[in-house]
Amino acid sequence: MQAVIEQVANRLPQFQHLPKMFADCLANTFTTTLKPQADGSMFVITGDIPAMWLRDSAAQVKPYLRLAKTDPQFAALIAGVVQRQCLNVLIDPYANAFNEAPNGQCHNRDETEMGPWIWERKYELDSLCAPLLLASDLHQATGSTAHINASFLQAAGRIVETIEAERHHENSPYRFQRFDCPATDTLSHEGRGSPVAHTGMSWSGFRPSDDSCQYHYLVPANMMAVVALRRLAELPITAPLRVQAQQLANEIQHGIDGHARKAHPEFGEVYAYEVDGLGHFNLMDDANVPSLLSMPYLGYCAADDPIYRNTRALVLSKVNPYYFEGIAAKGIGSPHTPEHFIWPIALCMQGLTSTSREEQLGLLATLLKTDAATGLMHESFHKDDPTQFTRPWFAWANSLFAEFVMVVAGL
Repeated sequence: MQAVIEQVANRLPQFQHLPKMFADCLANTFTTTLKPQADGSMFVITGDIPAMWLRDSAAQVKPYLRLAKTDPQFAALIAGVVQRQCLNVLIDPYANAFNEAPNGQCHNRDETEMGPWIWERKYELDSLCAPLLLASDLHQATGSTAHINASFLQAAGRIVETIEAERHHENSPYRFQRFDCPATDTLSHEGRGSPVAHTGMSWSGFRPSDDSCQYHYLVPANMMAVVALRRLAELPITAPLRVQAQQLANEIQHGIDGHARKAHPEFGEVYAYEVDGLGHFNLMDDANVPSLLSMPYLGYCAADDPIYRNTRALVLSKVNPYYFEGIAAKGIGSPHTPEHFIWPIALCMQGLTSTSREEQLGLLATLLKTDAATGLMHESFHKDDPTQFTRPWFAWANSLFAEFVMVVAGL
């Protein structure tokens, strides 16, 4: 880790405060959120919430993949995270966040099939993709297959079954209701969500922001699923699971091609953020990943793909209701946070998917000057006043910043 910090300092000397901020952000997950377990797995809290999200935990340790190539300790750390993610999936593939022990702690007493291990049971398609992608990333980084064990194969089978089942949500047992809360914290229609028609895509109750979907075919999550399933098929797994994953990926891809592309009078052909198969769709993007902005980062398409370029132009414009421009910064926010608040995660993702060195350096400069003198990233900050921010301890944002810095530094 120290060697990488020194390389960044040497390669980007024009940013005076970068070495310390990069060091603090890179180390943040390692020093504050990891909890080794007796079974060898690794529990990862998200920061200021004492629970483990499947999506967040994968993102939090992703910068350490580069270190895992040469350091067995980091390889073992990431393998431990994959192990714990698999255990969580086998507890309940519909839950998005889990407790360290079966202590019954939870975010809220919701109307759904809760259990003592579950912190929150908001079904998010992208959550199920996270363990598959992290396992594949670790295999690519180290060549190791030790983590592709019986537990992983069982969890991967459960993931594929759940994604397949939710292509026909009308038959699903999943329900979620939260009372006396904002509409974005619950599902309509007695916990079933708004109506959908079959498209070939897979249903998601909630966005990666943990806000409910307006239309339940969340396009970026389905794109992530296509990538995750195809990468699963490349791992040393059983032949039936490989065939099932490949077929499911192809069917979801067909659904995206047939239902998610929309013609826009200004930007041309673009991807919608959500659709329902009934003619309704959202032209927007949210700061949380997976997002439309993150398509090349996810491995779904190239950064110069024409439809992606059109979509990128749309979501980085005022056509996107969650794009904000201010004195301190301009970028994408989220309905999950107050209006006019920009997310560092979105700024990092804009840089990670950019083909312009100038744009990347400009975004890095913005991130360095909007930390409110804390030396860390936050969930979001006000476009005109970065001293107004949400969540001072948000490990996902710190890790993504570290990843972005390594890319800009050519590492």
